[in-house]
Order: sequence, then C-alpha cells, then structure tokens
Amino acid sequence: METLRAIEELARVPGPVHLAIGVFDGVHVGHQAVIGTALRQAGGSAVVVTFDPHPARVLRPDRAPPRLTSTRHKLKVLERLGVGRVLVLAFDDAFAATEAEDFVHRLRSACRPLGSVAVGDDWTFGYRARGSVALLRSMGVSVHAVPEVQVDGASARSTAVREALAGGDLTRAGRLLGRRPAVLGTVVAGRQLGRTLGFPTANLRLEDELLPPDGVYAVRVMLDGRPLDGVANLGRRPSVETAAPARQLEVHLFDFHDDIYGRELEVGWCAFLRSERRFPSLEALRGQIAADAAAARALLAATGADVLPAGSGVLSFPP
Repeated sequence: METLRAIEELARVPGPVHLAIGVFDGVHVGHQAVIGTALRQAGGSAVVVTFDPHPARVLRPDRAPPRLTSTRHKLKVLERLGVGRVLVLAFDDAFAATEAEDFVHRLRSACRPLGSVAVGDDWTFGYRARGSVALLRSMGVSVHAVPEVQVDGASARSTAVREALAGGDLTRAGRLLGRRPAVLGTVVAGRQLGRTLGFPTANLRLEDELLPPDGVYAVRVMLDGRPLDGVANLGRRPSVETAAPARQLEVHLFDFHDDIYGRELEVGWCAFLRSERRFPSLEALRGQIAADAAAARALLAATGADVLPAGSGVLSFPP
C-alpha cells in the first residue's frame, strides 16, 4: 500500500481520482461503507484521505476521545481491506484554520482530475466546520454522501465502538467494527517471570489506543500476517508487582518459541476469561496460568478462533 503525506502528491496518482475522506478512527462498518464507495468507482484510482492526529486532539484536546486505532494501526487495517493508496494529512492548528473552499480547491488542483468524493452524509470540514456535502456539490464536486450504517438497529459510530469496548462487550464491538477488536503493540523486554513459570510471554509497548477492561483473554495475534493463538493478561499484575504500575499487556503464544523482540503484534480480543486478581504464591499463579491457557486453547479450537466475526464488515477481512 502506498502512503502519501501531502495533497500535492495526488498529482502522480492516475486519474480520475476517487477520494474517500474521513477520520476513520476504528475503520468500523460505517467507515468501510464510505471507503468501499470510492473503491468501487469505475476507472481511475481510489485514495483514502485521513488525518493525523485525530482532529479532536487539536481542536478540543481536553475532550478528545480515546483512539480506537493509531495511525499505524489504521494503515494496517486499510491495507487488509484492499486499499491501495492512503493520503495521511497532518492535522495541526494551521490546517484547522484552512477554509473549506480552499481545501476543496487544493484537492481539485492536485488531482488529474478529481473524479468523485465519498464521505459520510453528515461530514463537515474546514475552518469552523463550514464545509459540508452541500458545499462540495455547490462547487461542482461529484459527491457520494453515504448514509450511516445500522448495526442491530443502532448507528455504527466510533463512539458506539468505544462504549462497547470500554464496557467489555467484545461481541458488540466486533459487530460494529466488522472484525475482531484489536490493539497494536511492539514486543519489548520484560522481567521474564513468565519464562520462569513455564509460560514465556511477549510484553508489549502499546500504541495509544482504547483497551477493554483488565483481565485475562483468549486472543488471536497477527505477526507479519501470520495468525497465532494465545492467552493474554491485561492489567497491573498484582501478584508480582509491589507498586501500582501502569496497565500492561503480556501475551503467551501457544506452541511458539521464536525471538520476536522489537516485532509488532496486533492482538485481537477473542473472549474474556476472567478478571485479574492477586494470587498468594507463584505456584498458585502458575497453576492459574496453566488453567487459563487450557481454557483459551479449548475455546479457540472449538470456534476456529472466530469468537467474533472476522469478516462481517461491509468490506472483507481475512480471518
């Protein structure tokens, strides 16, 4: 997938250029409907246009919602959806002050030519959110205003995904996302206590993304496109930490022994197994980890790891 970083780079994209524009935090089924509209246009090239950071972090930092997907994670999700090009625009105070008409003029000037624009039907943009679908049409832009997608009778919105995930409702979060909810992280060195207990774990430095409640989970991990099953602990490890550390995620991968320090893992939350709790001894902890691993193995084997829909979105995801 090609990643562009400036509007002017659209000039080298074969036209007509069909743009899908939005923040797309989470890339949920509503976002997929917008993106799919651009991908399905005949002739030319489709480009997904998104922003980094989330505009709310610049416009109202004290009330910015937690992110569902970091930009790096979002790019991975978009690539799996079959997106070939993404334009990531830096959103700062100067960009926020851009008049809506100027933004449209820049897009039209760069594209050779601009074929169409797909957005949510309530999308607003530009200084003081003056831009709208009506403004785009008044400027002669061919617009596909995509209505909200309904899931179980409610609108698929990033806010709904956040509420479901924060509340531990993985099934609802998965249905809204059209895929298994997941978090992205990089494997870093830990205390290697898991290794001494017989269950080596990958300790993750996480992206700044919303997490489900603390506890133990059956997970499916993607490593360079390779699916791996495992069991994960999310929380503060009360059995081995004397102070109150920050939340940590550590994953034990089944039947896996490679050195993956510095590698990137996408951890998909498949099922909640139990709450995190303190154990009286390391031996008791070892026994519980063994029981958790067995429960996760059985659950994932019985369901083929598809505890949540891996490909139920508007566009298709691999399992």
